[in-house]
Amino acid sequence: MRAMVLDAPGRPLALQSRPIPEPATGEVLIAVRACGVCRTDLHLVDGELPRPKLPVVPGHEIVGEVVAIGADVTELRVGARVGVPWLGETCGHCGYCLHGHENLCVDARFTGYTRDGGYAEFVVAAARYVFPLPERYDDVSAAPLLCAGLIGYRAYTLAGDAPVLGLYGFGAAAHLLAQIALADGRTVFAFTRPGDTAAQAFARDVGVQWAGDSTMTPPVPLDAALLFAPVGALVPAALEVTRPGGTVVCAGIAMTDIPAFPYRLLWEERCVRSVANLTRADGDAFFALAARVPLVVHTETFPLEQANEALACLRQGHISGAAVLTTGHS
Repeated sequence: MRAMVLDAPGRPLALQSRPIPEPATGEVLIAVRACGVCRTDLHLVDGELPRPKLPVVPGHEIVGEVVAIGADVTELRVGARVGVPWLGETCGHCGYCLHGHENLCVDARFTGYTRDGGYAEFVVAAARYVFPLPERYDDVSAAPLLCAGLIGYRAYTLAGDAPVLGLYGFGAAAHLLAQIALADGRTVFAFTRPGDTAAQAFARDVGVQWAGDSTMTPPVPLDAALLFAPVGALVPAALEVTRPGGTVVCAGIAMTDIPAFPYRLLWEERCVRSVANLTRADGDAFFALAARVPLVVHTETFPLEQANEALACLRQGHISGAAVLTTGHS
């Protein structure tokens, strides 16, 4: 099979020919149809994530068809269309796993990071950690839901019932979450990097009530802010425009250092919190929601062998919505 492989951080991915993997006990073999390109993949390639499995095939927004089943798999059948997310496996017996916080499992393994991922024609996945996908989304549209949608949804739930929501960094996750928040009747403001009028126009096209750059003051204070841009300086900026008692949620796996800021920004019971990974319960809830709410998923597709070009476009901010790799499987 063809696979785009990271041999060492800081190097371009290399197109390699590899044997098709075989599913072990509890695993399934999936023919990859589409795989989203996530900012976490950039963090991996740039060496910002510790202790990856090397060499590793990146990619954790995988849509494909089950083509073989390992021993002891009863919940899936050959021919099923499934999605493979970032959370690839957990121990199942630690305190976190036993109390509904498997996203914090210290022995978790992650797709495209400590397990090979979907920048390939085939991938093996733990059967208990894949999801059936809503039929309303084709393969390319479904791919970004596996992380931009899932992690964005977890960040959204941690923001509580905030009537006025600010989204910092209007890309793959924010353009999906904006649609969910608008469907819930919330007011949504979009914040972009200074001067990025194209992203602001994209946000307005999605339907947000206001869009501006991250240095601007929104029309009214935020009840909550979701930070999808990996820029630590946005934390005090978001606190500055968040009302007393509001929440700032940092939704990325990596972020530049948060600069020192005056205590007055945190005072009055403002809260700063992070999102770590996801749970299978998050996935079940999100895909049930995505089946009811017809999300418009904006994508730009690249063939598998152009994964480096897709990553470069994402790094440069040239993608409106999400980049998705395709393999030719259908």
